[in-house]
Amino acid sequence: MKDPIIVIGLGELGSVFARGFLRLGYPVQGVSREMDSAVIAKAIPNPAAVLIAVGEADITQTLKTLPQEWKDKVILLQNELLPRDWKAAEIDNPTVISVWFEKKKGMDSKVVLPSPIFGANAKLVFDALSQVDLPSFILDSEEELTYELVRKNLYILTTNIAGLEVGGNVEGLANEHAGIMNAVANDVLDIQDWLTDSSNERTRLMSGLIEAINGDLAHGCMGRSAPARLTRAIGFADQAGLEVATLRDIAEKHL
Repeated sequence: MKDPIIVIGLGELGSVFARGFLRLGYPVQGVSREMDSAVIAKAIPNPAAVLIAVGEADITQTLKTLPQEWKDKVILLQNELLPRDWKAAEIDNPTVISVWFEKKKGMDSKVVLPSPIFGANAKLVFDALSQVDLPSFILDSEEELTYELVRKNLYILTTNIAGLEVGGNVEGLANEHAGIMNAVANDVLDIQDWLTDSSNERTRLMSGLIEAINGDLAHGCMGRSAPARLTRAIGFADQAGLEVATLRDIAEKHL
């Protein structure tokens, strides 16, 4: 019998992955907010993998309290995720997937792009998603993973924050409000450069942003998390001493 897989966070995304793991023949142990992961770790000290599927707001605390015996088995999938986040929690080599499908209650998963994966358990994640007909691919290097994470951040933050200003969907944003989209994107990339301590490839990233927009032209710009994302971005900009004038202008009007 295969070792079990732990799934921390049993929302829409966690449930998609759990179904894929089950179809591969792995027992799945879910961990909800009310459960003590330390108690479960005593019963299952050596799982095949530990998928952390909590939301962005809960990821820092979840990583902070993760049982030590699970830290070398971690799979991460959050938006706004970067290497600094897992390194701060002393997790050295997690498997990471940049999720490019949307799953909401009562609807099937909607794919924007194939989801890139990197890490020791990349094949496991790829196989699990294949079981539920979701496209993904395995990356060759940590550098490519950083690019993919920054690209996802660029897409999420640009469309959400620009959406506070102009509303509508991503097709309208790209075609009718390219000026505000590009101004927000440049501010977002200033922050991403600081967060990754590197000069990210802006031309490639902007092409990647347009590719993602074209993947689902009807995707709404402004999700419920948009104000919180803008607040977080401004907080990082303040720490870094960045001007991000467009983000600050939008914040003055909409926060």
